[in-house]
Amino acid sequence: MQDWESKVKFFSIDARRVNYNKITFFIGAEPMTPIHKTDAEWQETLTEEEFRVLRKHGTECAFTSPLDKHYEDGTYVCAGCGSPLFLSTTKFNSGTGWPSFFQPIEGATATTIDRSFLMTRVEVHCSQCGGHLGHVFDDGPAPTGKRFCMNGVAMRFIPSESQ
Repeated sequence: MQDWESKVKFFSIDARRVNYNKITFFIGAEPMTPIHKTDAEWQETLTEEEFRVLRKHGTECAFTSPLDKHYEDGTYVCAGCGSPLFLSTTKFNSGTGWPSFFQPIEGATATTIDRSFLMTRVEVHCSQCGGHLGHVFDDGPAPTGKRFCMNGVAMRFIPSESQ
């Protein structure tokens, strides 16, 4: 058994595959086992900026992420745990300076209410590791009307196998 297999279990029934770092993820599959680590364990695997955003609910500066203007075919995965989050077909240019999507992969994200900075927003987390990804707003395009405004440092891009 590989080390990652003891921490995360994957299930698949006729699902689309995404390969990442020799690990195969299955989009549309049964839920994966949630990942729980201490801050010290996260700091061993994340960069300082990834840790600040994913684990401490930080925000990267607008227009600094290379993923903001990235439009290749593929899948955006959590930088913390590698779980698939968004398909490139749901990405759009919101003009905000952060990668934006109108819909996550089903079951990939969870939300909480964020009342920081004297405002109320809906915070988006990875449903597997709880990492802070960004916020969702009701000013996105059809078909959902949602804008998932994500921190690029909280994600990695996996190109589709056809590229």
